[in-house]
Amino acid sequence: MQGVRFKVITANDPDILQERLNRFVEDLPEDVVLVEVKFSVADGPSPLFAALVQYKEVEAWRE
Repeated sequence: MQGVRFKVITANDPDILQERLNRFVEDLPEDVVLVEVKFSVADGPSPLFAALVQYKEVEAWRE
């Protein structure tokens, strides 16, 4: 698959993860679509929250 990209975003606090995820999505160009977002939490003394974002570059619509 051409144009498919992945981004891993992590944080030790779910609110910070949300802020980072929102910032990443807001900064994507208009010719990019989100394909999937997966979340994971690793338990421990300091939990780690993670998001794997899959996105794809597409051609602009033409009329």
